[in-house]
Amino acid sequence: MEGSLAAEAQALFASTRALLEELREEGVQTAPLPAQAAAPSTEPRVEAAPTAAAASLEAVRAELGDCTRCGLSEGRTNIVFGDGNAQADLMFVGEGPGATEDRRGLPFVGRAGELLTQMIEKGLEIPRSEVYICNVVKCRPPGNRTPLPDEVAACSPFLDAQIAAVAPRVIVALGKPAASLLLGRDVPITRVRGTWFDYKGIPLMPTLHPAYILRQYTAENRRLVWQDLKAALARSREA
Repeated sequence: MEGSLAAEAQALFASTRALLEELREEGVQTAPLPAQAAAPSTEPRVEAAPTAAAASLEAVRAELGDCTRCGLSEGRTNIVFGDGNAQADLMFVGEGPGATEDRRGLPFVGRAGELLTQMIEKGLEIPRSEVYICNVVKCRPPGNRTPLPDEVAACSPFLDAQIAAVAPRVIVALGKPAASLLLGRDVPITRVRGTWFDYKGIPLMPTLHPAYILRQYTAENRRLVWQDLKAALARSREA
């Protein structure tokens, strides 16, 4: 087990280093270090009221509840609802939780998630907390298989509600299942990636899933995803 973990850590380190080298070649500078934290205030802390978007997301999560709408609920540890800024301009939608996500209850925190975080924070130079990240299905499919049609159908209303609550300027669909669901048809991700589509009035950019990049870690694949993410960020910032 220790040897397997060490091998995974080495693979992740190598892939991250290669990505950062690619980004430096594109002219991306290292993100600035966070400012030193101020001394703790002695004043009583006043909690900010939740925004309308955050309240809407909370309502969606409450409606989801301890979901048993499909068979995925039988094998899950945690529901993985979503994470990030409830008012994000940029929203990422993936396929479904993996083992680490299932254990922690957060999306994209495993190996693929580490790579996505590097792309966002080191590549786009924005904190991961500024975007919103979720998946098509909220429970882990066995063995990380592709979600079945009935599983997708059970979760789709909640994804739609998340998108409506956040109201992002741009959606990035990570991989074939997410892109196919949002586009309403089966799509070959390697052909449609980098092409702008529309999802209920929101610009949609399909791109390769970080897990695919880890499996097929080539300079060309890194370049294509980097190109897609730059375009998505730029469009999300348009007036």
